[in-house]
Amino acid sequence: MGAPDPDFTAAIIEAAVRVARSANAQVIMVYIDAVNDLEKFVASVKKGTEVVFIARDDTDAKLAKAVKAKSVTVPGFNLTRMGQIKMATVMAFSQGLLKGGDTFVFVSGVVGHGLDTLVVMQVGAEYELFQTVDQPKLTEHIRRVVFQRVLNIALQLAHEGREGKAVGAIFVVGDYREVQKYCQQNIINPFHGYTEKQRNILDDAMRDTVKEFASIDGAFIIKGTGVITSAGTTLRGAMAGEELPQGLGSRHSAAANITATTKSVAITVSESTGTVRIWRLGKMITELEKAPRTGEPGPPPPPSGEPG
Repeated sequence: MGAPDPDFTAAIIEAAVRVARSANAQVIMVYIDAVNDLEKFVASVKKGTEVVFIARDDTDAKLAKAVKAKSVTVPGFNLTRMGQIKMATVMAFSQGLLKGGDTFVFVSGVVGHGLDTLVVMQVGAEYELFQTVDQPKLTEHIRRVVFQRVLNIALQLAHEGREGKAVGAIFVVGDYREVQKYCQQNIINPFHGYTEKQRNILDDAMRDTVKEFASIDGAFIIKGTGVITSAGTTLRGAMAGEELPQGLGSRHSAAANITATTKSVAITVSESTGTVRIWRLGKMITELEKAPRTGEPGPPPPPSGEPG
């Protein structure tokens, strides 16, 4: 048996505070359960730099509130280090805790082994997809809680599959009036005939329903309010988005195309790798990769031409 992994948590947190001061960072993000003395940590951060604790549940969020710090709750999935950073960044931005151009310091590590990685990043223009959430303009806006719920379900599908089998999926959220112009229903719509309240993705009862229908080929079409309008929907006739990275197939192409044509957001789940990708304006703006199991290599890319 090899030597236990060293715990760099305390040193990493101290370094993060120093780097945040040097970089004039607007935000420093850290998992709340990695900090022993929350009040001391908050007090050590330079004035003008916001502390955002990453919470795993409501109890963590309450601890952050007790020391007058902000928090973002992230799903408890085993992601790569960069996956953790991307997930927290997307969630923080969707809640208005980060804005375009902000510099932030993030510390992460492997689940169960403490913190060992410090990253300094600047929020890019690609995250502008959230900037009109509170001030909808010509098209239907996407509620932050709806985006977060869809992303959470996508991650659950990526990590758990359906009845132990891997599944792929695509969710298209928002701009329904335009999106529906490119929709073709090749099967009976399982959501037809139900009230909007009954088919709202914010209803906890809808989680298992969505997972059940994820095995059907086609997309879930969801209004920005969370109402699911259809499943098993084929997307046709949208203009082409940017050229896709090698290995990404029809599912990702559909996501790129529909978001290039409409003011929607698409979230895809790769059946072969379990990678969750977010699409906007015809481009993939971020991808969340599962962390490989201990001793296993990372998943290979999907073969070219497969749905992915």
